[in-house]
Amino acid sequence: MNEHVEALTQVKSTIIDLSIKFGPKVLVAVVIMVAGYYAGRWVGRIMHRGLLKIDLEPPVRELLVRVVRIFVLGLFAIMALQNLGVELLPLIAGIGLAGAGVALAMQGVLGNLVAGLTIIFTRPFRVGEYISMLGVEGRVEAISLFNSVLSHPDLSRVVIPNRKIVGEILHNYGKIRQRDIVVGVAYDTDLNKALAAINEILQANPRVLKDPPPVIAVSVLADSSINIAVKPWLNVADYGPAAGEINKAIVETFRARAITIPFPQREVRLLA
Repeated sequence: MNEHVEALTQVKSTIIDLSIKFGPKVLVAVVIMVAGYYAGRWVGRIMHRGLLKIDLEPPVRELLVRVVRIFVLGLFAIMALQNLGVELLPLIAGIGLAGAGVALAMQGVLGNLVAGLTIIFTRPFRVGEYISMLGVEGRVEAISLFNSVLSHPDLSRVVIPNRKIVGEILHNYGKIRQRDIVVGVAYDTDLNKALAAINEILQANPRVLKDPPPVIAVSVLADSSINIAVKPWLNVADYGPAAGEINKAIVETFRARAITIPFPQREVRLLA
């Protein structure tokens, strides 16, 4: 019983000695880290307001602000460790070895991170632009360090890891797209009359952009018809609805003006 009492007394004495010796240092270190956290937020807000005056992509601004906050917090962390009497060189060496191990274990994540930085700074596409790649397409909704998010015309979302984007062929439509519509007319049609009717339809449609001007031209002399290419420029949001409106207007206008849209015909002869 006496041995247990002596052990507890010794432990209590050790705790008190350590508290007296290291307690103030730990308290100061905690105060330093708290001050570093708020200092980092303060510097980050100032930098964010400054970067708003510069033409930078939102992900770039967020990255720079985050890096500055981490840098400020890191400086305060070094001060806190020095206050505790920690030797920094062995600690840095240990962190380096641990970082190498983590890097090997997280190659895919780090690959996305590097690719994300490449996309953010080279800017092959921006938020709001319509792109096509890797068999998918959509409007760019967000660009982060690890992935890019597209909104698909069917209202779904496509999340692409950034490492899949860098090095691949990418088609950037920007914020406008050219619709490709083909309409056939009979060979005896007055082509000037048909082209003028299509031009009137496009000019009357509010979705069709006036600049750049639409392309209207005879494209193919097919077996049963003369095919006219109708290629209006549209905002990305109007790309889907405009096609139905233009096709409907062409059919109604051609019927009203007696312009024939032929259908394929074949002549079969039976030889006795």
